[in-house]
Parts: sequence; structure tokens; C-alpha cells
Amino acid sequence: MKLERDLVFYDLEATGTDPLRDRIVQIALVRLKVDGARERFDSLVNPERPIPPAAIAIHHITDEMAAQAPTLRVLAPKIRELFDGADLGGFNIRGYDLPMLQAELARVAKPLDMEGRRVVDAMTIFHKLEPRTLGRAYEFYCGKLLEKAHDATADAEASLDVFLAQVERYHGRPGRPDLAQDIAGLHDFCDLNVDALGKLNWREGEAAFSFGKYRGKTLREVLELEPGYIQWLSRNRDFSAEVADICAKALNGVFPKRK
Repeated sequence: MKLERDLVFYDLEATGTDPLRDRIVQIALVRLKVDGARERFDSLVNPERPIPPAAIAIHHITDEMAAQAPTLRVLAPKIRELFDGADLGGFNIRGYDLPMLQAELARVAKPLDMEGRRVVDAMTIFHKLEPRTLGRAYEFYCGKLLEKAHDATADAEASLDVFLAQVERYHGRPGRPDLAQDIAGLHDFCDLNVDALGKLNWREGEAAFSFGKYRGKTLREVLELEPGYIQWLSRNRDFSAEVADICAKALNGVFPKRK
């Protein structure tokens, strides 16, 4: 591939996934130059706040480790220098790394200028060229082609076969946590959303908004900040009857509990 200008691939670790609320704890990048040479940079970042245990469990960066690192305000000039004049890339960069970095740099008054930059996302390419369909999953996990795809009977049987193959494949694999072997454990593994539409999701055991002006904040927090908003949602059954019921219960002091 011929590059017209340098290409920077980068990755972030953070206190969470919400650009409006969370903070970067590590940044690493590789600048691929037009001549093929690579320039690398990585640093821990002091988020100036505690790192949630759920985040530490993923990236293993502790408060003690981050406390010794420079803040993003200190690192921002170097980061902007390394991005200067380059296009950007990463894996899920559009959905996570880019909005997170933009929000963080804006907070320290060092915004990232995106004028004229092009962005490539390896995850988007992966998903477009390797669609995550039942047929592909059946071929990958079961080693067979799915006949009569989109026939409900065939799809139901294939889904069960894929599930059983997943449980077998991911049990007892060295170097990674076991996939649960019981339905309760698998339920917890798959249980990301509080409601069926995903308007609320789980954040450290609390129901949190995934939309709107309070995206990333917990239901309990929003009730304290603006109870009128929760009251409005509790009456807005056309938006989501399930969310309306959850909000109505929250107004009475009953909050969702993860099963």
C-alpha cells in the first residue's frame, strides 16, 4: 500500500468507555511513515481520579501505577506533535478511541484538529469483509456450512449447535478465563443491558443511561441531578415502556438489580 502521508495507529486504555465521563490511563501509538519506517510512543497517563475495579480487571493498570505517570495536560503537546500531519487508524477507533481522545484533549484546551484527516478502522473492515452472521459462526465453530439459512427451524438448530460449541471451545483454555459452564454464569456474561432495547446498561452494577444528555450517568445519579427528567421518562411509554417502568420504580426508591 502506498501512503500519501504518515499514518498513525493508536490505542487507548481508560477508566471506562464514556468519552464524556471517563479518562485515559494509557496511550500507545505507532506512526507508519511514508518510507515504511515506524515511530513508536507509549505512556501511562494519570487520570487524576480513581480507576474503577472493573476497568483494572481489563487493562491491569492500577491507581498506584497511574499515579506515577504524567497527566494528559503534560502529555498533550507531545501527542499532538506525534499526530501532526498524519491520517489516523485503529481497531474500533471511530466508536471508541477517537471520540475519547478528542474529548480528553479538548478538556485540556489542546483539541485535535481533524480538518483534512482521514480515518481508517480495522474493525470496520473486519466486520464488513467477515460478516458476523449465524452462517459464518456455524462454519467457524461447527466446521460445517449452514444449509437452509434463514429457515427458522434450521437457524434454531444451528444457533444451539454454535452455543454448545462455544461452551466447549472456551472452557479450560490456557491464558484466559474460563467461559462459565452453567446458564447462570453465561447469563451474567451476556447480560450487558438493563432493558431489551439497551437504553440502559450496566455500569459497575448500576443501571446507567446509554443515550441522551445523561449518557454514561447512572439512573441513581440522574434522579438526584434532575428528578423531573426521570419523571418525564416514567410517563413516556411511547419511547420505551420498559424504561418507563424502570424509571417509575426508581422514583419510588426501587432500582434495577443485576441478577
